[in-house]
Amino acid sequence: MAIASRPTEPPGAVHPVDELPRPGRLLATGLQHVAASYAGVVAPPLVIGSAVGLPPAQVTFLVGAALFTAGIATLLQTIGFWKVGARLPFVNGVSFAGVAPVLAVAGQQADKRDALPVVYGAVMVAGALGFLLAPCFGRLVRFFPPVVSGTVITLIGLSLLPVAFGWIQGGHPERPASGTDLGLAGATLAIVLLLRRLLRGFARQIAILLGLVAGTLLAIPAGAVHTDVTRDAALVGFPAPFHFGTPQLQLAAVVSMCILMLVCMTESTADMLALGEIVDRPADAPVIAAGLRADTLGSALSPLFNGFANSAFAQNIGLVALTGVRSRFTVAACGLMFTVLGLSPVFASLVALVPQPVLGGAGLVLFGTVAASGVGVLVKAGLDRGDNMLIAAVSLGIGLIPVVSRTFYAGPAVPETLRTVLNSGVSAGCLTAVLLNLAFHHLGRGRREVPPPRVAAEEKRMI
Repeated sequence: MAIASRPTEPPGAVHPVDELPRPGRLLATGLQHVAASYAGVVAPPLVIGSAVGLPPAQVTFLVGAALFTAGIATLLQTIGFWKVGARLPFVNGVSFAGVAPVLAVAGQQADKRDALPVVYGAVMVAGALGFLLAPCFGRLVRFFPPVVSGTVITLIGLSLLPVAFGWIQGGHPERPASGTDLGLAGATLAIVLLLRRLLRGFARQIAILLGLVAGTLLAIPAGAVHTDVTRDAALVGFPAPFHFGTPQLQLAAVVSMCILMLVCMTESTADMLALGEIVDRPADAPVIAAGLRADTLGSALSPLFNGFANSAFAQNIGLVALTGVRSRFTVAACGLMFTVLGLSPVFASLVALVPQPVLGGAGLVLFGTVAASGVGVLVKAGLDRGDNMLIAAVSLGIGLIPVVSRTFYAGPAVPETLRTVLNSGVSAGCLTAVLLNLAFHHLGRGRREVPPPRVAAEEKRMI
């Protein structure tokens, strides 16, 4: 879906990003963002908790902590204070990029059950370092002209599509999707498309939410809705500070988490550029710096409540692009709901009733929309110029390597530190696009080439 140009708001008018919807609409659109991002928030603590040998009750506690800290981080990002928060409709949550480094730190401990305090100490240091570096990242926006930002937006969508495929397979990518999985995903996809075609106004904007509800209802007679997740859930449960012990500092863990933080900041920068294009409020250097401050401050505070490093969630970009609801307060409502879910395990378990194949059917729409939006930006960048076509082609190719082959960089030829960056397709593709853009458009003879007026005007606006 290409990004259509929108008229400039008249003087004194409230930008759609800053509009406060009516309570009913705010609740429904916020809940839609919760449904779109819930699985992404709870997946990392589930993997980490199981890997370090926590009993089921403690894994549940870890999930609640992740929801609570994601809510706090999202509120920092959308509402903000001082120079903290991009004030864009961003959901912040636990970064899945952090799973591998956390498990690596756990593997270095004599007993993996003692790993969490070490991880938390390292995340706090990395978050504080990232907060100090945020202004430096903000100044990098001039290196993201349309050919770079369009490539990154496209790559974000393409990188997320395998997540939807995994959901359709019931969270087990190693096995083929069953007939029930395919049926539920296909039915949900068809319902969402039908609702988008037939409905108008607000009902059309919440087609994803309505599709998830309908898909879940269809899954009940198929036996795909498992109510056992709600059986033993408590009504109230607060993530007590330092539940797993006082944070500890180990140099190797701190270095690993600092590298992870730089990767997360790179991805968040790309996400902010993508969302800025979609909501017609381009992210400039101050906005990116403020957004990264929210990311890193949220990460530094998360270990206090037993959470992990947070970053912007790209899957919600697709929801904003698809629905056209640009208000940041809808996502702030989502953040508030996450906080409540973190404080009430029984309510959190209700959201978990949505079967993964149903999420996957909706995810195809959401993540495909992000990729299509990136293609729209690339079209405006002028791919008729050979250099731009080359930049986009090579960057997409490198960025898709870890998407199509998770073991590509697993061999001893690639150092562990470098692997952390390369295994993030968005980060690898983003860095490649920035470097190629510098090489072709800013160094040597590339600086003397005069781009077509349409491209020059677009690049000037981005800078």
